[in-house]
Amino acid sequence: MNGRKPLQPQPRSLQEATGRLDALRHLTHADQLRASLRLARQPRLRPSALAGLQAALAMAIALPLFHLSPWSHLTGYAALGALAALFGRFAAPQRRNLIVFLAALCQTSAVVVMSLVSLLAVPTEFQLGLLAFSCGLFYFITVSGDFGPPGALIFVFAVGAAMAPVDSLHQVIERGVATGTVALLAVLICAATEGLRRAATLTRPHSHEAARPVAQRMLASGRIVVAAGIAAHLSHALGARFPTWAAMGSLAVTQGTHLHITMHRALQRTAGTAVGALAAWVILTQEPSVWSLIALLILLQFTTEVVIGTNYGVAQMLVTPMALLMTSLAVPAAAGAEMAAERVLDTLLGVSVGFAIAVLLSSLDERRALARLHPRSGEARDCSSSGVGRC
Repeated sequence: MNGRKPLQPQPRSLQEATGRLDALRHLTHADQLRASLRLARQPRLRPSALAGLQAALAMAIALPLFHLSPWSHLTGYAALGALAALFGRFAAPQRRNLIVFLAALCQTSAVVVMSLVSLLAVPTEFQLGLLAFSCGLFYFITVSGDFGPPGALIFVFAVGAAMAPVDSLHQVIERGVATGTVALLAVLICAATEGLRRAATLTRPHSHEAARPVAQRMLASGRIVVAAGIAAHLSHALGARFPTWAAMGSLAVTQGTHLHITMHRALQRTAGTAVGALAAWVILTQEPSVWSLIALLILLQFTTEVVIGTNYGVAQMLVTPMALLMTSLAVPAAAGAEMAAERVLDTLLGVSVGFAIAVLLSSLDERRALARLHPRSGEARDCSSSGVGRC
C-alpha cells in the first residue's frame, strides 16, 4: 500500500458545526461570555441623550400635575405615556414625529385593550396568552415600522401594568386618557425640539431593520410568542404576582437578530436586573414619598439613555429600579420592597426560557452565522449598543 498511512477522517471545523448542541457550545464559549462584559463607547450619544431628556421632560411636566389632581391614582399610567418620546431617535427627519405618534398610539392601545380584558374578568390563562401574543405583535410592529430603540418592551410593560384589576369601564377610560394625554405631550415635546435631534443625527444615519424579509420577522415573532407564553405561564404557576416580567425577560432575549446577541442579552439582563433590583429594594424599604419617586424616575429616565449604548447590562441596573418604581405608582396595592426579589426571579426564569427557545427554534442560517463567528473570538461583537430592550 505504498507505505502510506490511510487518511483519517478530519473533525468538523467550527464553521461546519451547526447543530443545536454545537450552537450551545459556541454560546457558552469563554469569548462569548467575555464579550457580554465589554463596555463600548456610546454610539450616537447626542440623539440618545436627547430622547432621554424629552421623555424626562414629559414626566417632569405631567407627573406632578397628575399627583396634585383628583386623578393622582393614575400617575403611573401617565408615566407610561411619557415613554413614547424614546422612539425614533435615529429616524430620518421627516419620519421621527410620525414614529413618536405611532408609539403613542401603541402605548395607549396597550393600556386600553388589556384594561378592557381585565374588566371582562376572563381567565388568567387567556390574559397570559394575550400577553404573550402582544410580545410578538409589538415586536413585529416596531421592527417593521423601524421604531428603533427601545423596541417592543415598552409596550409590553404597558400591557403588564394594565393587567391590574379594574371594576368599571370608567376606570378603563381613565387609564387610557391618562396614558394618551401624556403620550400626546411627548409627541408635542419631540416635535418642538426636532431641530436639536436633526443636528445630532446628521453624521450617523440609522440602519433600517425593517429591510429584513417579512418571513424572517414573522418567524422571529412566532418564537417570541412561544417563549413569552411559556415563561408567563410558568411564572404564574409558581405563584408570582407579575408574570409580565418573565415574559419581558424572554422577549429581551429572543428579539436579538443573532444567536450570540441572545447570549449577551441573557447574561446582561440577568446580572443588570440583580444589581438594579438591589438598588430598588434599598429605595423602597425607605418608603419614599410620591415626590421622591417622581424625581427618581425623571433622573433614571435620562441617565439610562446616556449609558445604554455602553452595555445593556449596565443600563439594566438603571432600568430595573425605574420599572419597579413606576410599578409602585401604577399598582400601589402591589408596591413594596418584595417586588425586587420577584423581579430577579422572574427575569431569570424568562431569560432561561427565552434562551432555550432561541436555540431550539433557531434556523440553520442562524447557527451557521454563529459558527462562523466563533473561531474569530476576538471579533465577537456585543450588540448592546443598539439600545433595544428596556423596562
